[in-house]
Amino acid sequence: MQVVYTKLKGVVVLIPPRIGDNRGFFSETWNKARMEAHGFHFDFVQDNHSMSATTNTVRGLHFQAPPHAQDKLVRCGRGALFDVAVDIRNGSPTYGQWFGVELSFENGKQLLVPAGFAHGFVTRCPETEIIYKCSDYYAHAAEGAIAWDDPDIGIDWGLGDLPQVLSDKDAQAPSLADLDSPFTFEDA
Repeated sequence: MQVVYTKLKGVVVLIPPRIGDNRGFFSETWNKARMEAHGFHFDFVQDNHSMSATTNTVRGLHFQAPPHAQDKLVRCGRGALFDVAVDIRNGSPTYGQWFGVELSFENGKQLLVPAGFAHGFVTRCPETEIIYKCSDYYAHAAEGAIAWDDPDIGIDWGLGDLPQVLSDKDAQAPSLADLDSPFTFEDA
């Protein structure tokens, strides 16, 4: 497995190998022992799978607060999306900074988003599916969000002037400046 470290400590791109022939391919997308050999220790307890019907669907930026904070391992099952992590750990030297990567069925890349980061994505084509593992169960009372289009964060979603499809919740999410982040940076 290829591991690509990003400018945000803890956020990494994983590229599992694909073994292919005339039938298609096989890819091992998660192997706890191999991940631990790379220094990643996660106990995933829940898998999520969502489909976005239209291009330019924006979901995020979401997180779950402690004690239900979630590490996520994200991949694209069909279509293509631009996946983003934003550092919301108080005291972090990269607080408010973001990293984004194209995830697609074709490229097989995955993004590891640890707790302490808000997560979101925009679809690049219709009927895009995102599949991700979580290290804690969904807890409605612990969910939080920040504005996907916060100018202080400045994410380049690659939308230009194209219209977006948003939930009411995401359209009304507060700015990063208004967030009382429940996360603290701990330099290990």
